[in-house]
Amino acid sequence: MIKVLRIINRFNLGGPTYNTSYLTKYLSADYETLLVGGMKDESEASSEYILENIGIQPLIISEMRRSVNPFQDVSAYFKIKKIIKEFKPDIVHTHASKAGFVGRLAAHHCKVPVIIHTFHGHVFHSYFNKYITWVFKTIERYMARISTKIIAISDIQKEELTKIHAICNASKVAVVPLGFDVSRFSENVVQKEKFRKTYNISDDEIAIGIIGRLVPIKNHSLFIDAIKFVSAKTSKKIRAFIIGDGESRLTIENYATQCGIEFTVENTENLSSILHFTSWIKEIDSATLGLDIIALTSLNEGTPVSLIEAQASNKPIVSTRVGGIENVVLEGKTALLSDLSNPELFFNNLLQLIEDDNLRNTMSVNASEFVRERFGYKTLVNNIEILYKSLLS
Repeated sequence: MIKVLRIINRFNLGGPTYNTSYLTKYLSADYETLLVGGMKDESEASSEYILENIGIQPLIISEMRRSVNPFQDVSAYFKIKKIIKEFKPDIVHTHASKAGFVGRLAAHHCKVPVIIHTFHGHVFHSYFNKYITWVFKTIERYMARISTKIIAISDIQKEELTKIHAICNASKVAVVPLGFDVSRFSENVVQKEKFRKTYNISDDEIAIGIIGRLVPIKNHSLFIDAIKFVSAKTSKKIRAFIIGDGESRLTIENYATQCGIEFTVENTENLSSILHFTSWIKEIDSATLGLDIIALTSLNEGTPVSLIEAQASNKPIVSTRVGGIENVVLEGKTALLSDLSNPELFFNNLLQLIEDDNLRNTMSVNASEFVRERFGYKTLVNNIEILYKSLLS
């Protein structure tokens, strides 16, 4: 029996939680997996229900949190060392930055045979100033040296890690895309109608949504600007939805007010405004099925789950061209992309999707087939098992 200790930053909504859940549940009988995670931020929605739905009970280390806190980080390090000594894993596989630092350091000092880290994203640009970014890069270069293998979740991310930011040599990096249960996003009239009825969206209205944490890196001001632009240009009825929550909520609401965009928030009866803040929606498949267009405006991304779920729901995408997005969509076939330096193209891409019914329909048909083949969780599990066996041998 091969023992795998899997460590994740925290159980918040997003790709890492799904990734670690499916790998914990669906690896073959040759593996015994223990899943350990930290605490989510107060502004984030918990994703522990995802684990509960497939029968996984993780260990929670309350000291392991997103923010840097030397006292808590040291305490988390010793707790993970204790778990390693008791569980005796053959593989320690960490996911995301904090778990990657504390978990790999503990595994290295405990002489675990195989140490693997998955970059679900990175903080090497658009997060911090140059000095702090340099510190994080220096740490990651050391952590890469004590790792057996680094996993990038896209070809573009591998290029960023190896060529642009020089974290490690290309030979140390394997590309393994994320995996999801995309079947739950199949066309479901009940779920689709549930979202549209909840928010009083009529059949002749085009619903545009952006899904994710409300934090600076997600660049929601570009979404607000785009809604202002298209509402002035199109004769069609449109509604816009910001789905999620976070530290930037008030800032985004204030920006919408400055732009003259009327909005409503969750738990309000007036749903006639062009923009609506929904906060988190657990049944996210009802939202992706109920929307007509899904947007992403990020300054930096790894593999954005919202775009995978959008395509699984047969929805066209308008997005910025950053990080691993080009490995997640088919440009021109399932998504229209624009560079960060060209917000006008983003506005016009969104307007084109609103105006052109045939384009929306064509891109919808392309989306589902592409994402099912590339991002099914069975493919993920198979790829990881092949990697594990090659490293253990």
